[in-house]
Amino acid sequence: MTAELLILGIVIATALAFDFTNGFHDTGNAMAPSIATGALKPKTAVALSAVLNLVGAFLSVAVAATVAKGIVSLDAVQGQALLIIVFAGLVGGILWNLLTWLLGMPSSSSHALFGGLIGAAIAALGTSGVEWGGVLGRVVLPAVLAPIVAGLVSTVGTRLIYRSTRTMDRDERTRGFRVGQIVTASLISLAHGTNDAQKTMGVIFLALVAADQLDQDAKMPFWVKAACAIAIAAGTYLGGWRIIRTMGKGLTEIESPQGLSADSASAAIILTSSHLGLPLSTTHVATGSILGSGLGRKGAVVRWSVAGRMLIAWVVTLPAAAVVGAACWALAHAVGGAGGVGVVFAILLAASGGMYLQSRRAAVTADNVNADWDSGTAEPAVTAEAAPVASAAAVAEALTPEVQPVVLDALKYPTEDEPEPAVNGAAPAAVATTARTAADAAQSEVDRRFARITELADHPQTH
Repeated sequence: MTAELLILGIVIATALAFDFTNGFHDTGNAMAPSIATGALKPKTAVALSAVLNLVGAFLSVAVAATVAKGIVSLDAVQGQALLIIVFAGLVGGILWNLLTWLLGMPSSSSHALFGGLIGAAIAALGTSGVEWGGVLGRVVLPAVLAPIVAGLVSTVGTRLIYRSTRTMDRDERTRGFRVGQIVTASLISLAHGTNDAQKTMGVIFLALVAADQLDQDAKMPFWVKAACAIAIAAGTYLGGWRIIRTMGKGLTEIESPQGLSADSASAAIILTSSHLGLPLSTTHVATGSILGSGLGRKGAVVRWSVAGRMLIAWVVTLPAAAVVGAACWALAHAVGGAGGVGVVFAILLAASGGMYLQSRRAAVTADNVNADWDSGTAEPAVTAEAAPVASAAAVAEALTPEVQPVVLDALKYPTEDEPEPAVNGAAPAAVATTARTAADAAQSEVDRRFARITELADHPQTH
């Protein structure tokens, strides 16, 4: 095997890894509203989205052609040099995707990829190595217009929905719109496959052309379509719970009519862009739609601080990924050949592993993705059965330092009428959420536990 074919293999593997991160990074674009309103259970939502992303990836290649021929100038570079540019750009996109996922920040996977490619191309070839006409017309302009248009459409749609259904029974309206949400969320997932999966197809096509395995006017090979479809579907099924939480709970509290309006606006815009061959950021579209749904409902609270942080991430994404892409190219070029690519690949693996381990310290999963945003935590919801214990622990924490250890220790022992341990290890961060959500159902048990705590507090020496 020649060095060029080895590099090509690494580039294709890295491209599929990017496609995988794109899947879990962007799951929230389609499913966050449906999960937030309860239209779909979290795991059901990501499974449905994964299947439709898989199907959507086979429906069109217009966006793939834009990525393959509209970012890096194919006239300026070929061969191994182009392969290294593509590889460095992919690493820049992956690292930015993982960082923003770790922070729970919905940034654009598309712009991360384009930024990485642009940075690596500039580092290798100067500004002449970038097709600036394609970047401005097909990347930058849609990025500015898409969230604005989506927000306006969603705002108007939400207001019309609430006005036309104001005489309906609230529960009946909710049930009806939840069914509608499933349909529109499915359309977004299908549209996401037609748009985002093709970006990776375009990158792999570019790599194959660089390695002289394909002519630049050739059709997209079926195996490339299939590999990219499977990679993005697998990533989607993993579920990017951190970003789903931000989009579903962080921007505004979403009701089912809002969810239907936001999803409808997103699906229409993304499908239109795919038809026109525009590599649109589905994150920008979905976020604009969700914000618009908040503005369209009377009395809804939009968290502009969260929206502001997201806007900063959007603005920074392309240049930040470009810097990482340029740095990766410089390192690979300095080491040279397959060895340079191997060094950068090892750094990618180490950085990815480190961010994954960091994410496990405060994990967001299907069990806590809908936790109260204002609590400042995504601790798993505690059931009503666990509420008395956690509430008793909360009372104990309010006692004096001298009595507190005795009381907390006593909670570990069985009571006369309950042979099982009284403490289930509920995390302190979940205590407040527990007390709020389950107090009504567990009030009598809380009173009984509180009486025992008071007795122990009054006579700690007898324990």
